[in-house]
Amino acid sequence: MDAMTAVMTRRSTRRMKPNPLPRRLVEQVIEAGRAAPSGGNSQTTRFIVIERKAALSALAVLVERAFAAMALEPGLYRSLRHSIEASKKGGYVFHYGAPVLIVTANKAAYGNAMADSACALENMMIAANALDLGSCWINQLHWLTDDPSVRAYLEGLGLEKDETVTGGLILGWPDTEDGLPPRAPLPRTGNPVVWVE
Repeated sequence: MDAMTAVMTRRSTRRMKPNPLPRRLVEQVIEAGRAAPSGGNSQTTRFIVIERKAALSALAVLVERAFAAMALEPGLYRSLRHSIEASKKGGYVFHYGAPVLIVTANKAAYGNAMADSACALENMMIAANALDLGSCWINQLHWLTDDPSVRAYLEGLGLEKDETVTGGLILGWPDTEDGLPPRAPLPRTGNPVVWVE
């Protein structure tokens, strides 16, 4: 698959088989993230790769509790509102049961933390598509980076005290009829372009 095809056919996958992924495929995806550009070539984005089922389950419980305790305030953007509503109903699994969760983190005081990590996450999603893997950007741990219980658990998994969670990526085999990630084009009604000629 060429680069433009990998970019233009990338779609989020939220239904994945629980089957583990071969380490070599996960490593390829991570290497794509590590190759992403960073401000001043700082290369400070860190990747915490969680494959242990017990850790994924424990995180799901902590995340659900944290969101269930939040108020549904007016003006919340759609995905955060969904996380809170689903958590209040119970049974919410923020990582959709994917076998791999890659958490990105960076120095909290670093001004390019989010931009650098966003580049890394996008690289990983494109690489996953090229490898016929499903992926989806997961922001719930970023929203909860300062929640005491979630933070303590993540620090036990390798998050450093001076870091903030900048995002996450789930990775797995797509649970689709053909076993491939969804790749149908989506209509583009936003992201306007202004030309200055």
